[in-house]
Amino acid sequence: MARVVIVGAGFAGHTAALYLNAKLGKEHQVTVVNRYDYFGFVPSWVWVGVGRMHPKHTTIPLKSVYDKRGIGFVHGSVTEVHPDDNYVIINRQGRGGMERLDYDYLLIATGPKLNFEATPGLGPHGGYSTSICTLDHTLEARESYLEHVRRMQKGERLRFVIGTGHPGATCQGAALEYIANIHKDLVKRKLRERADLVYLSNEPELGDFGVGGLYGRFRGRMITSEEFISAVYQHYGITSFVQRGVHKVDAKKIYWEDYAGKYGETSYDFAMLIPQFTGQPMKYIGRNGEDVSDKVVMPNGLIKVDAIYGLDYETLCKRPEAWPATYQNPHYANIFAAGISFAPPGPISKPHITPNGTSISAAPPRTGMIAGVIGRLTAFNIVDLINGRPMQHRERMTEMFAACVASMGDSLWDGEAAAIFMYPVVPDYNHYPNSKGRDPSVTHMEMGTSGAWMKRMVHETFMHKFRGRPGWQIIPE
Repeated sequence: MARVVIVGAGFAGHTAALYLNAKLGKEHQVTVVNRYDYFGFVPSWVWVGVGRMHPKHTTIPLKSVYDKRGIGFVHGSVTEVHPDDNYVIINRQGRGGMERLDYDYLLIATGPKLNFEATPGLGPHGGYSTSICTLDHTLEARESYLEHVRRMQKGERLRFVIGTGHPGATCQGAALEYIANIHKDLVKRKLRERADLVYLSNEPELGDFGVGGLYGRFRGRMITSEEFISAVYQHYGITSFVQRGVHKVDAKKIYWEDYAGKYGETSYDFAMLIPQFTGQPMKYIGRNGEDVSDKVVMPNGLIKVDAIYGLDYETLCKRPEAWPATYQNPHYANIFAAGISFAPPGPISKPHITPNGTSISAAPPRTGMIAGVIGRLTAFNIVDLINGRPMQHRERMTEMFAACVASMGDSLWDGEAAAIFMYPVVPDYNHYPNSKGRDPSVTHMEMGTSGAWMKRMVHETFMHKFRGRPGWQIIPE
């Protein structure tokens, strides 16, 4: 009997657990360790964060799903990995003390550490800004947002600043979607004229999203994602500031440095800023008690996989094979990583160093659909190894299709959504040199009420899938 331990039950880890169980059956043991006792559908938290969706509609209790399938579940967190002896140390929620859990194969899919402390004053824990990165944070953001709504109802004019809170942050799409939903919510409440909405980001240009931007078809003509999002923001009356790395937040202002090395500040009444993402703080201990983290993780705590690390940006752009294909650790063949947890070989968007030496560089997104695809792929490769076969499943982000549906209001009647389809996720300039590295026959952008229906369909079908209900496997990641 093979023992597979999955650390994390987000898009990557939960997807992998379902597929592993379906392929392996009861002959082998799959155990999931997760610090929350539920799966959270993160893309819908933008609706929770403005009070338009109840949080219970975005979560699934994990134990009930796993119990039906014979998947083990530990509500807790992993503090140590002992890769030479194939076990982890877990801190089980509510028990105290440490427990040992042995494995034959380990999939690390923890998601990120939300590194609020990298930006003084950032975040809901002792800071001044809000976050929608966890459900608890989203509920706090909702309460703060609604309090500001009440202030506007009394006649105040307020400024909402939404974006990234660190020069190396990612997930700009979440910030873009949240500010659009704030706009729509305030329109419904007839308060929009009392709000200034500001988008503040480390992207090199609006619509970059950490993927180098897009060049694709929109209503029959080729445009850039910068033109696409700029038109949306102009229509919504949203002011945007890009090429800015936030380095400090206080109770009234956000302090940043721009590409030119100039320092500035933006005042706010309500701020939601995405922090830097790093790897979860786990110890990696060898057989003799030595630190073996250099074999498992990069300095930022993200897991080393079968990528080519150390290439400069220009070289990386010409080497699509530098991106990982199997997501297997090069030193420990029974350790894999998926989703945000794996270390990419470098940025997708062009990095920028200011005259002051600050790197303002949007990090590569690896969440949602991408995380699910990699979760499925790593599950299938673990199944291959358990069955004594070579790994047969490979998919680099330079070969991966992705779709993003960013809602702009929750209504199916007057809501909208921006739907963006791209292939590949990481540009392949060798194959598509004239269209920003992407296939122009696939890459396109849409905008309208149909997108709102698509967003709601994605929510409902994925909640069905992640409950493991009949037919879940035919719903694509």
